[in-house]
Amino acid sequence: MTSLIKKNASGHPGDGDANLLINEVVGVPGGIGEGAREARADAFDPWLGSLLPRRDGIALIAVGGLGRRQCAPYGDLDLVLLHAGVPGTDELAASLWYPIWDAGLRLDHSVRTVAEALSVAQDDVKVALGLLDARFVAGDRALADQLVRTATDHWRRTAVRQLPGLRELTTARWATHGELAFLLEGDLKEAAGGLRDVGILRAIATAGITDALRPAVRAAHLRLLDTRDALHQQVGRRVDRLVAQERDGVAKLLGLDDGDALLRRVAGDARTVSHALDDAWRAADRLRSGRRRGADGRPIRRPVARDVVEHDGELVLARTAIGARPDPSLSLRVAAAAATTRLPIARATCEWLAAYCPPLPAPWPPAARAALITLLGAGPGLVPAWETCDRYGLIDGWLPEWTRLRSLPQHNPVHRFTLDRHLVQTAYEASRHTREVDRPDLLLLGAFLHDIGKGLPGDHSTVGAPVAEAVAARIGLPENEVALIGALVRLHLLLPDVATRRDLADPKTIAGVAERVGDTTTLDLLHGLVRADAAATGPAAWSDWKGRLVAELVARVRTALDTGVLPAPPAPDPALVAGPLPVVHLTEDRVAVAAADRRGLLATVAGCLALHRLEVLSADASAVDGRALVECRVQPRYGLAPDPIALSADLRRAVTGDVSVTQRLRGRALAARGEGAAPRVVWHREAATDAVLLELRAADAAGLLYRVTCALDEAGAQVRAARISTLGADVVDAFYLVGGWPDDAERARLEAAVLAAV
Repeated sequence: MTSLIKKNASGHPGDGDANLLINEVVGVPGGIGEGAREARADAFDPWLGSLLPRRDGIALIAVGGLGRRQCAPYGDLDLVLLHAGVPGTDELAASLWYPIWDAGLRLDHSVRTVAEALSVAQDDVKVALGLLDARFVAGDRALADQLVRTATDHWRRTAVRQLPGLRELTTARWATHGELAFLLEGDLKEAAGGLRDVGILRAIATAGITDALRPAVRAAHLRLLDTRDALHQQVGRRVDRLVAQERDGVAKLLGLDDGDALLRRVAGDARTVSHALDDAWRAADRLRSGRRRGADGRPIRRPVARDVVEHDGELVLARTAIGARPDPSLSLRVAAAAATTRLPIARATCEWLAAYCPPLPAPWPPAARAALITLLGAGPGLVPAWETCDRYGLIDGWLPEWTRLRSLPQHNPVHRFTLDRHLVQTAYEASRHTREVDRPDLLLLGAFLHDIGKGLPGDHSTVGAPVAEAVAARIGLPENEVALIGALVRLHLLLPDVATRRDLADPKTIAGVAERVGDTTTLDLLHGLVRADAAATGPAAWSDWKGRLVAELVARVRTALDTGVLPAPPAPDPALVAGPLPVVHLTEDRVAVAAADRRGLLATVAGCLALHRLEVLSADASAVDGRALVECRVQPRYGLAPDPIALSADLRRAVTGDVSVTQRLRGRALAARGEGAAPRVVWHREAATDAVLLELRAADAAGLLYRVTCALDEAGAQVRAARISTLGADVVDAFYLVGGWPDDAERARLEAAVLAAV
């Protein structure tokens, strides 16, 4: 039987062969669900027992999933060989472990006495938690019962002291793996809200600190286990990360419609676990630090807002608020108080608000509207307060649209959060810019609503504007402010799109943005919104270069709106229009070249930059007094800047026509062609003052700009400027072509040349 096992060079089963013969050796059933997990444990127990010789003072203990009788289809075996100091233990252990390895099973094992196990648990909180799952499998039952009993008793006596260390380990794990509720490819076990956190809840409950495993948590735990089982079954091996290519298959095994339905279910379950763990940590903190009490011995109550008091480190309702008919704005006011004080809302208070707080009228009363703005502008306290209210269904009462938005995946590698969390996070980021605008309240509300159209058919900015306007009207904003909220949603991508894809020196670019924005108040709100949106999206959504471009666009548009005069294009760098040719100037993010006026200079420079692994973010080409000038903004493709001496030398040789450099450029660029969906060309005839705009949408690849500019040059087109915008694995490259290009046949010929180059 073991001869069928594929082994690596060391003679042990390879990583890909875990559980290869699990059914043949052990007869372990497959399947998904609690019954299947218990059946797998029931199949393992007698097989493992058959491997253990019958001797007094020896017991085999299961911990981990087998100890809990929650065996995953391709999970590890976690075993402890417990002994009472009997001789020959090492030989006995070897006779036990090797048949398990030979069966192709992954094994985590240890050999200890009861005293040794408790000593290790004293120093290692992870071992202490593991022993809470200890279960007798075979051998001396009395010895096993002694360990199970004493390990549990030891944990109950030392838990309060050990929990701070456990919390530090947990926080570090979360920092590594992120929050399962908001990830497209989260780790079902290690991420915050995952299976590992349920183990912590079980430990806190065992210590008697709080009732951490309430029915909602147990149900969420079972669904997460089912998802992990289905993932194992889908992939055919142990894996805990729910990667994109497996989602639909896992969803089918679980009877769900598609991968998005699976993500939303996982997100809801992870949130339930995370919220319960937050409650449990607070209970442990209170137990460890003791309650603050007044002279009468009762916990201190401190008013923090109207109808809201702090009691024992949590926010609860004042007695007068409970006795009278509740104000419809009460739940919002409690949430705002929690966000501004950064104190949690007591669980009983949340349950009472969900059950008894009446619905808000339309339009909202001023107190509710003010509380919402306070909540959105509370900064770091916003996200935890919002999450708490969402877990108890309060948000749905405020915003009926929230049901559609909750846990909606965003299938874009740039985004780090689900849609609902992204909206809340954007409001939090916008609170950093409220002092820069005339209407901070509208900035916060616009940031919160800017992507509300996602998930609906059509462009989310366009379809989201009327939805946002409806929300703004419902909460009681006047008509002009409702229209402004709609404009912010409709235009929230305008500034970054124009800044990165259009020539900011072209007066027509500035005039077009000024016409769409209309006034400086809206311009400032959009500027704050775009920065908040980028920060909430993720690090790949923003850069210093992009920030400078957006700020430059805002400054130019402001001048146009304030004075009615379009700003003049910037003058060329004086260093490029004087001195002997060629001229090459290099800085950290800029390459400027001047050479004798000739066609194709932009293509030559672009190719040379690609040869030195520099990405071109923007390029400008012009001619002054017989000189051809090219200025590029660049960044290293792989994070390492090139040797400036070698780059300068190659540029000088290339722009003077050195054939050897040109051959190197063509060879390197042709070897770097990208793959992906079919490229596309879009023409914009009215976007520039003295040119037409050819926009290429294609897969990103090194040397792409060189190939395309060569094709344009060979086809007879003169490029005045180029703007490069990278969106994940794709690019949107805009080329300003001098002339009108009115002939359809000529445009078709040029388009074909560009697509052939890509």
